[in-house]
Amino acid sequence: MYADMVTARYYEERLQEEYLEGKQPKFDISAGPIPGELHLAAGQEAAAVGVCHHLRDDDVVTAPHRPHHVAIAKGVDLNRMTAEIFGRETGLGRGKGGHMHLFDPDVNFACSGIIAQGCPPAAGAGLAAKKRNTDSVAVAYLGEGAVDQGGFLESLNFAAVHDLPVVFVVEDNDWAISMPQERVTDVEFASKRADGFEMAGVHVDRDDAVAVYEAAAEAVGRARDGNGPTVLSVQVHRRMGHFMGDPQSYRSDEDQEAAMDRDSIERMASHLRDHGVDDEAMAEIREDAHARVDDAIAWAKDQPKPDAESAYEDVFTNPPSGVTDTEPEFDLAETGGEGE
Repeated sequence: MYADMVTARYYEERLQEEYLEGKQPKFDISAGPIPGELHLAAGQEAAAVGVCHHLRDDDVVTAPHRPHHVAIAKGVDLNRMTAEIFGRETGLGRGKGGHMHLFDPDVNFACSGIIAQGCPPAAGAGLAAKKRNTDSVAVAYLGEGAVDQGGFLESLNFAAVHDLPVVFVVEDNDWAISMPQERVTDVEFASKRADGFEMAGVHVDRDDAVAVYEAAAEAVGRARDGNGPTVLSVQVHRRMGHFMGDPQSYRSDEDQEAAMDRDSIERMASHLRDHGVDDEAMAEIREDAHARVDDAIAWAKDQPKPDAESAYEDVFTNPPSGVTDTEPEFDLAETGGEGE
């Protein structure tokens, strides 16, 4: 877990450096090696590793628009994910999805820029596992600002009615873009949403990977044993803006300083020291993680950009050969020109 946490943190820091290249002094979102928006999750690593280290490749994970730490914890190919973020042909989506729309079928991971969008697919994956009579589980990550979205609430209802093996993980980083949690929702903790659907709800009040791991053990175990869904909320913190270039004028200096002081990685390092892991061993883990990230970024930047003509490919799904050559099953003339 510590290795994944330091990998994710350094990955975000390096992406920040690459992203800001060419975008300053006057911020230009289209400039630089990573055009478009970039949402980083530095400070939220505990929620990712604490849950995902209970999962297998056949378990499904959906993430929101701040996905990299979860992707790393789930085992997404780091080189291809990085190539995707840089918009390269060898990326997970051939450079067309960017950082908010990552998809790695090898480990059943996907994410989306649409708020709470990952909840319905996770519920669907849970239903599929149940119908196939397997013990696979699905996990949907979302932020606390998404807990009033219909997609989340409808998924809770669906999962409860069908007793599905789904864990909804809510990362509460205090800010729904620029709004504090207490101004956008009527519950103190997102796990309280579970009460309305008669399902288990658990809140971890600190960004402690070990505490999350223990809570997730019960939630994932419950799902895998066929005992239904759980809402697991985790208090994390956001060390960076909502997006790169965010001036964060809505946050006080004290709030930003407090977020920087609450370091889940240092907390994890303290756990390791308590269990006999020395600083030299942890330094080696960090060095390996940094090398892995630097290698992935160097590899991605060396990859080719997609050919412009490929924009017309994979718009939806390319139909099987011959499908588009078949005759229609109805005659528009006979239906008055209104095809059914």
